[in-house]
Amino acid sequence: MPVPMIDLTRNQAQLAEIESAVVRVVRSGGYVLGPEVENLETELTQYIGTKHALSLSSGTDALLLPLMAIGIQPGDEVVLPNYSFFATAGVVARLGAKPVFVDSEPTFKNIDPQRLEDALKKCTRAKAVIGVHLFGSAFDVDAIVKICRAHSVHLMEDAAQAIGTKYQGRMLGGHGLCAGWSTFPTKNFGGIGDGGFLTTNDTEFFEKCKLMRNHGMAEQYLHNYIGGNFRMDAIQAAALRVKLRAMEEVTEIRRQNAANYRELFDEADLLDWATLPTEMDRHAYHQFVLHVPQAQRDPAVAHLRQQGIGCAVYYPVPFHRQPCFEYLGYDGKDFPVSEDASRTALALPIFQGLTQAEQIDVVGALAKFVKQ
Repeated sequence: MPVPMIDLTRNQAQLAEIESAVVRVVRSGGYVLGPEVENLETELTQYIGTKHALSLSSGTDALLLPLMAIGIQPGDEVVLPNYSFFATAGVVARLGAKPVFVDSEPTFKNIDPQRLEDALKKCTRAKAVIGVHLFGSAFDVDAIVKICRAHSVHLMEDAAQAIGTKYQGRMLGGHGLCAGWSTFPTKNFGGIGDGGFLTTNDTEFFEKCKLMRNHGMAEQYLHNYIGGNFRMDAIQAAALRVKLRAMEEVTEIRRQNAANYRELFDEADLLDWATLPTEMDRHAYHQFVLHVPQAQRDPAVAHLRQQGIGCAVYYPVPFHRQPCFEYLGYDGKDFPVSEDASRTALALPIFQGLTQAEQIDVVGALAKFVKQ
């Protein structure tokens, strides 16, 4: 039987709850912001443990808005990892600032602290660092916070893939000035359309972002700042409130699926062929990304797809090789880890609802490929 990369329809009981919540919003007549959004924000602060949470229109806007709020200007420098989803770099360039790319450390493929330190020493107008908690694993928070403080730059956590992840027993999202999160449907905490949110412990910063979410408007037709339309729809908030109640269960299911893969890869004698994700404090497994021999990665993808098994490559083109960033003039030799990861990464299904039988099929198909 085919095995999908992700299936968002398997939890029919939860879908029925979401449908009921959506009907409640439709009948209320309040469709943008309002009580559903406010309740979601309160519940997010309780779950994540920050003082404030601000619902937003997308995970991308959850990175763009705080950059606007701290006053990033054309020519300013924002340092960020070279290996991530495009939004991490795109929001910087949209403001006319210069994205400064840093290579990854080899274990989790998160931003490398030493390379970050070296990059900041070379910057002349560095204003912020965006650290990405990639695939659900936390970057080295203590090291990155220390470096940012030493260079007097803001730290923003890109936590789009890291809901449920813990670092030294603490939820992510409150270690820097703020964190940006995504609730795109395929995320562990996914809605029924685009959405995102921001968390922070800085009350003054939160209040500014809250105004900027709605065109900087303090009262009707009086605008304190130039913001944007970054508001969340009430229907999204209602659906997410249902999803949030199951967040711990979702995290544990994904972690169990990861443990199952480790056993299956061991039983199939594939641990010499593939490097599996490394465990840390609490990896939330937004993705289960293994690394395989470069020459075999694309043929393995083709083989799995021929067998009806979903898989994906995150991310095949690091930022320094993106056409839109050619003007920055980067040399690929400066990013050996990113280059290697982009050519060896292979993501397998890990979603909640994935069955053990399906995982057996996934690993069996890979074993057949390797041993053919």
